[in-house]
Amino acid sequence: MTYLADKSIVVGNRSRVWIAALVVALLQTAVLGYMVGERAWGLRSGTEVLLKTAPVDPRDLLRGDYVILNYDISRVPAASLTDGPPNKSLDNQVLSVRLKKQDDGYWGIVESSFGTLETKPDTVVLKSLPFNYVFYDDPVYRAEAISVNYGIERYYVPEGQGHDLENARNDNRVAIAARVSSSGSAVIRSLLLDGKAVYEEPLF
Repeated sequence: MTYLADKSIVVGNRSRVWIAALVVALLQTAVLGYMVGERAWGLRSGTEVLLKTAPVDPRDLLRGDYVILNYDISRVPAASLTDGPPNKSLDNQVLSVRLKKQDDGYWGIVESSFGTLETKPDTVVLKSLPFNYVFYDDPVYRAEAISVNYGIERYYVPEGQGHDLENARNDNRVAIAARVSSSGSAVIRSLLLDGKAVYEEPLF
């Protein structure tokens, strides 16, 4: 009887392990599916904006098979803040940046806020990734611009083609067409070289 009881306990434990593994696998699949679906939805429904890339410090070399991207909008002028810069340091902050199409076809910053920016015609509101804002009481050390990331700072390319693209980027020949969703997140739609799309992202 003891043997049967012990065997039943072992079988029960194995069943629970399999059920737990199945639940974890289903959760991982659901999360991955959500991420893919969210990206696909952004590519389908987001507003397309053309962003001008900026040179990157030459010490930031190609990492693997992706190109490091920096944008004109990566440095948000403090003067564009609707309520002015905060007078204290803040952790884990998100900056909302309103973009509008400029005369040269690229989209640029017209205003920004640590709060909410309402929807306006012919503009999009792009949200930065969370970052720590540092306030300097001495005005001498206060930055005139706030450096932010938007989650579109790297682009994966075929092996061996990254260095040429980085050189072109530093020669101001590379641009990015991105889609901005209604929630403010951005997804790269295509990479342009000399105004022509050379890489385009599939919806899935």
